[in-house]
Amino acid sequence: MLFNSYFFIIVFLPLALLVYLRLESSGKNKIRLVWLLSVSLFFYGWWNPVYLFLLIGSILINYLLGAILSGRYVELKRNSRFTILCIGVVFNLFLIGYFKYYNFFINSTNCIFNLEISNQTIILPLAISFYTFQQIAYLVDTFREETDNHNILEYSVFVSFFPQLIAGPIVHHKEVMPQLQKFQKRNTGLDLSVGITIFFIGLFKKVILADNFALLANPIFVTAEQGGILSFFQAWKGAFSYSLQLYFDFSGYSDMAIGLARMFGIYIPLNFFSPYKATGIIDFWRRWHITLSRFLKNYLYIPLGGNRRGIFRRYINILITMLLGGLWHGAGWTFVVWGGLHGIMLILNNIFRLIWKNPLQTFWAKTVSRFFTFVCVTCAWVFFRSETFGGAIEIFRGMLNLPHTLPGRIGPLEKILETIGFTFNGPGISLSDYLAIPWLFTWLCILWFWPNTSEWLGKYEPGLNSEKYTQINKSWLYYTKIQWQPIKIWGIVLSIIGLTSILNLSRPSEFLYFQF
Repeated sequence: MLFNSYFFIIVFLPLALLVYLRLESSGKNKIRLVWLLSVSLFFYGWWNPVYLFLLIGSILINYLLGAILSGRYVELKRNSRFTILCIGVVFNLFLIGYFKYYNFFINSTNCIFNLEISNQTIILPLAISFYTFQQIAYLVDTFREETDNHNILEYSVFVSFFPQLIAGPIVHHKEVMPQLQKFQKRNTGLDLSVGITIFFIGLFKKVILADNFALLANPIFVTAEQGGILSFFQAWKGAFSYSLQLYFDFSGYSDMAIGLARMFGIYIPLNFFSPYKATGIIDFWRRWHITLSRFLKNYLYIPLGGNRRGIFRRYINILITMLLGGLWHGAGWTFVVWGGLHGIMLILNNIFRLIWKNPLQTFWAKTVSRFFTFVCVTCAWVFFRSETFGGAIEIFRGMLNLPHTLPGRIGPLEKILETIGFTFNGPGISLSDYLAIPWLFTWLCILWFWPNTSEWLGKYEPGLNSEKYTQINKSWLYYTKIQWQPIKIWGIVLSIIGLTSILNLSRPSEFLYFQF
């Protein structure tokens, strides 16, 4: 079931919310959680009921392993507890490995050793990467004795809560479990106002912005996959368009997840905070998929040794972490290359910080750094989006070419470029190619200088611990003047945004992160 569908918005959400509010007003916490679990499982099973058993089985097994690790049944020695932890981690990784990477490893093995092992028809279960990572973190923290007592119902809701189930955020047990264990009175009217506002902003980003940027990006990447020749402007238009499509798609989902959870009185963490405002790759990963970055840091980078074993080992750990982070996003070598590129850029960014202390002190220095970071991220997105290396190479070939309409020739340099595969006899440049670049750059400037959703609703703590991300620059007076408040004018604006989005739901499309 998609957030951006008529059935979800008109039928599922109102029914789930109305019953929940009724149960909440009765003060019966257990029944409230039973209803949340029921609607979450229905939401997940709507896509493919068969995989509902996989989700339930994963929850039950991980809860049992967590109970054993916590000593709820019998006290175990540390070595025995470590063995149980290893069993749990292997079990979760096996689920991801089989459903997500089996055919990838078979194809890679066939290619390397010239074998002909046949693939299996495996449908990737939605959200398996998210709920398995969430439960791995839970098992590790239980082993470290960092979890509190809870029952199977609370744990099941923690894992399956539908706003964050499919594409995150990867919620930590300490963030949500206390909210489930104890019923707390809340300002229901304010929560509904804030939640609906954030939800419709996210819906607008997905339906109006992301899906329309896809119309610009998709034909260009399809042409590249088919071996077509792209002009300089076409290639950059495709890369920039996909950067903005992915931004608004993921930002839209993140907003909708936070808004939905807030309607039910549950705060989940921010997962997206204006990553294209980043002034470096380190800053980018503090803003993009925040909860995944946190997981990789706490449960992979630090266990590998982090920065405790010297600079060289630190950089190796960064590279390993990002390579595996790339593989987590998709079962393909293009994702591994994407992760590796980000690993290399993170290493270079760390070296830059060692050499130059606090170099970004002026507005222009920050602006140039921000634009350079965006270009680097956009180039890496080419591998992320391309289905094959051949398609990515065609995009880069176009991006590195000079415009075909330049007067004259460039002599020896052109001959050198032609010998390594570049061509200067590609398609002509249409007016739309010229106009697309300033249009896309205009949207980039909006992302740089306009407050994001969390900043816009900063007075009302839209997400868990959002105050540390929403420190408003008081010198930018328009930030404070346009901040959201539950008043009539913003109700009118929200109605226009919501109605526009709903009227454009005729062809709902999946969120890009559903495939991960």
